[in-house]
Amino acid sequence: MKNKLSSAVEVLVDAVPDPSAGLPDEVFYYISSTTPLVNVDLLVKDEHGRTLLAWRNDQHAGTGWHIPGGIIRFKETIAERIRQVAISEIGIELDYDHEVVAINEMIHRDRDVRGHFISLLYSCRLDSAFVPENLGLTPDDAGYLQWHEHCPENMIVYHDVYRQYIGSRR
Repeated sequence: MKNKLSSAVEVLVDAVPDPSAGLPDEVFYYISSTTPLVNVDLLVKDEHGRTLLAWRNDQHAGTGWHIPGGIIRFKETIAERIRQVAISEIGIELDYDHEVVAINEMIHRDRDVRGHFISLLYSCRLDSAFVPENLGLTPDDAGYLQWHEHCPENMIVYHDVYRQYIGSRR
């Protein structure tokens, strides 16, 4: 007779036959409450030193500007995640430096879900002629993109670690 834990694992295996394709929210949130998540953040700059930021408004990160990023999926390379983040959040593929700019361990002790991240910051480039489409979005909508010459005051608290990179030529 199987024990409860073995049965629970069997249910998860049946529910997620291909974890590289993504996880159901319930499974993802459970995993994020038991282990650190590794993500890439994209420091997108143009030749004038402006930084492309996205507006965010959600229960996990709060409200404010943030650097586009995403959690690396099972069996997904860093390069693949950078490409997917660029396409899904910016709408275009972009060039990036393969050397990590910064590694930040972000522990949110007040959260049980999505409370521990290892964040890899990559420097990316877009031409200043790039104009975000922001199709149907207003500046208050999550995902709204905007170029910034200086670091805005209203960054999400979790991205305060990136203030030094925003508005600089780096």
